[in-house]
Amino acid sequence: MFKDKVLMITGGTGSFGNAVLNRFIKSEIKKIKIFSRDEKKQDDMRKKYHNSKIEFLLGDVREQNSVNDAVKGVDYIFHAAALKQVPSCEFFPLQAVETNVLGTRNVLDAAINNKVKKVICLSTDKAVYPINAMGISKAMMEKVAIAKSRNTKVENTTQICVTRYGNVMASRGSVIPLFVEQIQNKTPITVTDPTMTRFMMTLNNAVDLVLYAFENGESGDLFVQKSPAATIDTLVKALLKIYKSNISVNIIGTRHGEKDHEVLCSREEMFHALDLGEYYKIPADKRDLNYDNYVEKGIKHHDVDEYSSSNTNILDVDELIDLLKLINIG
Repeated sequence: MFKDKVLMITGGTGSFGNAVLNRFIKSEIKKIKIFSRDEKKQDDMRKKYHNSKIEFLLGDVREQNSVNDAVKGVDYIFHAAALKQVPSCEFFPLQAVETNVLGTRNVLDAAINNKVKKVICLSTDKAVYPINAMGISKAMMEKVAIAKSRNTKVENTTQICVTRYGNVMASRGSVIPLFVEQIQNKTPITVTDPTMTRFMMTLNNAVDLVLYAFENGESGDLFVQKSPAATIDTLVKALLKIYKSNISVNIIGTRHGEKDHEVLCSREEMFHALDLGEYYKIPADKRDLNYDNYVEKGIKHHDVDEYSSSNTNILDVDELIDLLKLINIG
């Protein structure tokens, strides 16, 4: 698929960008453009990979000109640039809008204008039933992508798809590195709520999801990967068992904007989601603004539940330990 092609990753200095590089750097891909505003991380990656296939581009998705310049000659885009920290977005919501919503618009406009073949936008479970600024901004990001896809589908130009995933273990913002650090420093583990559940995905799972959407998606499709989950209490017990530690646990209470459970597909989306085995595909709503279609006629919905971290496969301690070992924990 990527032979002799140029791929650009926005926010490419993050965990996802590094995972893609590890997957593709030895393939027959022509070039991978890493677009981000973090020159320190770019320099670290330049020294780490030392590969002429990688091109580093300084810029910000908030700035249309820098995005336009970066996109020239690109075949495909993985749009990963985002503000992801829930508490910080709560205090600076307009910053989340600038990057997650308007930045996405800039990337998609540049892609369409430069005839990029396909764009995969990375979203989050927090966009479903959003209760925090980060989730609301990512929900709007999804809406922007789907709205753009309607026009590109008609014009048969740039294909735009969305992927949505939950907690990526040990990525930036994940609680796992914090717990490991606390265990190694022999300081009490700080737990918000032990009964909270979180999906457990590896970075490789995240890359697999994006590649599946890339291979199988049509413009406007949104993809979700089915994933196991665990309670925070189970996660703590698994890490303590791995490190053979008996340090204490402090319950500190829920942080700003946190949910008890992650939801990857809303009940409303599950009405028309397609079960593809390991994935759900949610096609774009093709109705237009002719209100008669859904005021007078409407759509009959059948009984179905949302897909959340509370009703998926819940891992026990030993199962979670096996999964943690896949990401070299312990």
